[in-house]
Amino acid sequence: MAVSVVILAAGQGTRMKSKIPKVLHEISGKPMLFHAIEAALRLSDDITVVLYHEAEMIKQRIIKNYENINFHIQDAINFPGTGGAMMNVKTKHDKTLILNGDMPLVTNEALHKLTDNDADITMSVIILDNPSGYGRVMIENTEVKHIVEQKDCSPEQLECKSVNAGVYCVKSDLLSRYIPKLNNSNAQKEYYLTDIIEMAVKDSLHIKPIFVDEEEFKGVNSKLDLSHAEEIMQDRIKAKWMTEGVTMRLPKTIYIDSRASFEGECILENGVTIIGDTKIINSHIKAHSVVEDSTLIDSDIGPMARIRPQSMITDTHIGNFVEVKKSLLNGVKAGHLSYLGDSEIDSGSNIGAGVITCNYDGKKKYKTVIGKNVFVGSDSQLVAPVVIEDDVMIAAGTTVTHDVGKGALAVSRVPMKIVANFFYKFFRK
Repeated sequence: MAVSVVILAAGQGTRMKSKIPKVLHEISGKPMLFHAIEAALRLSDDITVVLYHEAEMIKQRIIKNYENINFHIQDAINFPGTGGAMMNVKTKHDKTLILNGDMPLVTNEALHKLTDNDADITMSVIILDNPSGYGRVMIENTEVKHIVEQKDCSPEQLECKSVNAGVYCVKSDLLSRYIPKLNNSNAQKEYYLTDIIEMAVKDSLHIKPIFVDEEEFKGVNSKLDLSHAEEIMQDRIKAKWMTEGVTMRLPKTIYIDSRASFEGECILENGVTIIGDTKIINSHIKAHSVVEDSTLIDSDIGPMARIRPQSMITDTHIGNFVEVKKSLLNGVKAGHLSYLGDSEIDSGSNIGAGVITCNYDGKKKYKTVIGKNVFVGSDSQLVAPVVIEDDVMIAAGTTVTHDVGKGALAVSRVPMKIVANFFYKFFRK
């Protein structure tokens, strides 16, 4: 049976103590809401995101990254709460899965457990040793009979360890029937989605509890929760890539963005950070190096190197304390202590220590183009825009301010001056 998905993302998230909407806080490189959207996209072609707080900001972020997402704005003033979020939401399939936008760890496999059955309603349930803070789920003879929010629990109900994980799959016609009947006669004066369970019980419908892993249905409500979810997500990402053949030294010290990918024989040493849509193919990233939104092929980087966005590095050695930004390097050696920004450098070229491509004049960025078999001596400055053709030597300490033709030597130095006995005169010795 086809399933529609509704993702609830309307809350203010005050416990995050941030101006950023809760669902836009990032986990492994993506807003937590995006992780929920991607799990939903693997399940359904009809996805609706319910918004209220900072609705336009969140909507624009979604539109920029995904197509064919529907939006519904909650009337949170008149109908607050999870039940209010579902007021007037329209779905097209016979079953509707209701997710929370602050559950970034939920998996497609876990959601199938909720959708792949014939129950009128299935709901996710977790058994917790310490259920404090969660709504309690009362179960009799494998059927859900009642859900009570903690704020409304009696002392006996507080002893129950079966808690509501907050994800439901409901036959869509039941939502159309029950949601308009919700009321706010409770301690918080909110419209609770969980009240549809009581309505379904009165109608003798089949309400099936699906016991799920706490980790996958973990909600994020604070910066502390965010850090815990990040750790779990990172463990998953690294386990996946190590299973695919990536070697990691001290993987707990490594950070890998959820958008990154690896091919072939890759090695990541301790302290490595991989950010954004980075592709690493048959390459070795040495200790404490950072690679961001770039592609590395048959290369070694670091230790303590930084590859900034829009760099393409092939068959190249980048040493310690070298920074590369928006550059195309093919068969290059840059051993240490250099900055290569907005540059194209071809095969066989060697970049000495302390070399800088001076790419910014305070208003615009300019490109440095270096040909094949070019030797750039230490502590040289290449003032862009500049073209250095093949088979050129740049003497150490040279400031290159215009193009250098093929086969030439470029030297730019102030003649050295020696003043005899200056030390003794200066210190009056």
